[in-house]
Amino acid sequence: MSNYQPLHFIDQPIEVIFDQPPKLEKKPGCPNGFVWEGQTYRIVEQITEWHDYQRRGRMANNMRPVHLEAATQHGSWGVGRDYFRVRVESGQIFDLYYDRAPRGSDHRKGAWVLVGEMFEA
Repeated sequence: MSNYQPLHFIDQPIEVIFDQPPKLEKKPGCPNGFVWEGQTYRIVEQITEWHDYQRRGRMANNMRPVHLEAATQHGSWGVGRDYFRVRVESGQIFDLYYDRAPRGSDHRKGAWVLVGEMFEA
């Protein structure tokens, strides 16, 4: 099993590329590429994926405990992040995530963020 270590922390919004439109807006899956700082990166491998559907702040207190447990496992509308560790054509490894939270009434689909570049130790 490989051990991945952070190389560069980026934490910037990105535009993603899907060869086929995702079936679900709020669970789009791993993209086929992304654009960061004007450069296009094609994803050649999805190394892993993980999900964080933890409700935070006020959102953590607005559900009954039984519903909160289910939402933490499976997500609920507008809450959580889907993370992906990917390898691009150049061989670089990046972590990115889809933030399911809407950014207002004009931007209800959430946003993609490039977390950082990793290296394989």
